[in-house]
Amino acid sequence: MTGLAKSTFYYQRKELSAGDKYAEAKQAISRIYHEHNGRYGYRRITAALAQQGLRLGHNLVQRLMGKMGLKSLVRPKKYRSYKGEMGTAAPNHLERNFHASEVNQKWATDVTEFNVAGEKVYLSPLMDLCNGQIIAYETAPRPAFAMVKKMLDAGLATLRNGERPILHSDQGWQYRMPLYRETLQQEGVVQSMSRKGNCHDNAAMESFFAVLKSEYFYLNKFASVAQFLTGLAEYIRYYNNDRIKLKLNGMSPVQYRTHLSMAS
Repeated sequence: MTGLAKSTFYYQRKELSAGDKYAEAKQAISRIYHEHNGRYGYRRITAALAQQGLRLGHNLVQRLMGKMGLKSLVRPKKYRSYKGEMGTAAPNHLERNFHASEVNQKWATDVTEFNVAGEKVYLSPLMDLCNGQIIAYETAPRPAFAMVKKMLDAGLATLRNGERPILHSDQGWQYRMPLYRETLQQEGVVQSMSRKGNCHDNAAMESFFAVLKSEYFYLNKFASVAQFLTGLAEYIRYYNNDRIKLKLNGMSPVQYRTHLSMAS
């Protein structure tokens, strides 16, 4: 079994028998791709072809792979929002102390990227570090500031009088924007940022993204972005309300939040 979709298999067989000038190249590309179980992208395949004496430009290899339906199966690199020293960075007030004894005491946020049916989808969630609950989130086809601002406004709307959390993020450009910083200042929210290039400083969000992708994204196939977004909403509902956490004494985030309110 090649693991190819039936339509892709027949397309390749037709193309390889059609006598086009790239037939030999396509056969070599297909062979290398399957020898490495789909781990090689077009750049690695270009290098492997050169080692075999077949020198093609990587743009041509990429185009031929696209026509044959061959794509690297290796997970793409994590989306990074850092774009250099633009705007102003905030101090790291959290210092990896992710424990919070009360809700709305410490928040964390980040942006992650998904590739769904050939399209990019970006997710901007807001987490309460007391119980790990996702209290607000937004998605968009681009990592635009409007997505982050809308998420922030939704989170701030949940605060009660006198609640002024620390809000921690990485040093992404969205969090350095004057409007973002001004909004936090107006609400009395303390802005905190990870040190540059240190993902461990925002480990709580990194952990959530890992769980989300392993339990939802990688276990499903999506025919469209709309299907993905519908499932995402259901998963976050499940994550907040039904998925228990050992560190919350076997309760879900919402159950633990309710427990705290009854105990106070």
